[in-house]
Amino acid sequence: MLDLKVLGSSSTGNCYLINTSKEVLILECGVHYKRIFEALNYNLINVVGCLVTHEHADHSKSVNDLAKSGIEIYSSAGTLKALGVEGHRIHKVQSEKQFRAGNFIILPFEIQHDAAEPLGYLIYHPEFGKLLFATDTYYIKYKFNSLNYIMVECNYSKKLLDKNIHSGNLIPALRKRLLSSHFSLENVIKFLEANDLSALKGIMLMHLSNSNSNANEFKEEIETVTGVPVTIC
Repeated sequence: MLDLKVLGSSSTGNCYLINTSKEVLILECGVHYKRIFEALNYNLINVVGCLVTHEHADHSKSVNDLAKSGIEIYSSAGTLKALGVEGHRIHKVQSEKQFRAGNFIILPFEIQHDAAEPLGYLIYHPEFGKLLFATDTYYIKYKFNSLNYIMVECNYSKKLLDKNIHSGNLIPALRKRLLSSHFSLENVIKFLEANDLSALKGIMLMHLSNSNSNANEFKEEIETVTGVPVTIC
């Protein structure tokens, strides 16, 4: 079973801790590093690394602090260059090239976002199986088999987005950016329907917009489509 701790899942900061019996993997570090250390009870010895999807601050602001504290950082060359970070704790990874962090086996893959070289991650650990982690993307070109858990951005619905524009609560320029950088409810459903969900145990929806989403409706709709329990992160 996946043991997940959510420290942030919004435009103000994103960070998730995956706990196993002996190891911890950090996904994103877009919250203050002290908050991460507090969540770890200041015990960093079991942390095998931190995966960063892209350079935007709400996903990466504590990269330097984590690296200085001895935590291994994994991200794409484009992201690390955009962040201006380097050192022996900084590791460049490539799409479709598998690597290990402790007992985690990780396969990065390309995602689509307005960033230098954004990545999603397929993560395997013998204690929980296969986890797909994809955030800040409007499209995923890959299909995956035998997934056990999915953590995916579900930022907005086109219906709510257009309603906010028509009411004057949202400027049209923001709509254009969202359509070309973030996952909508409609596209998340299409993505889920295109993948093998036969072994799926749970779906976690991340990074919901404050004004262009409805958590209860998103949860209900995706549970209806997939027949799998959905959690809002």
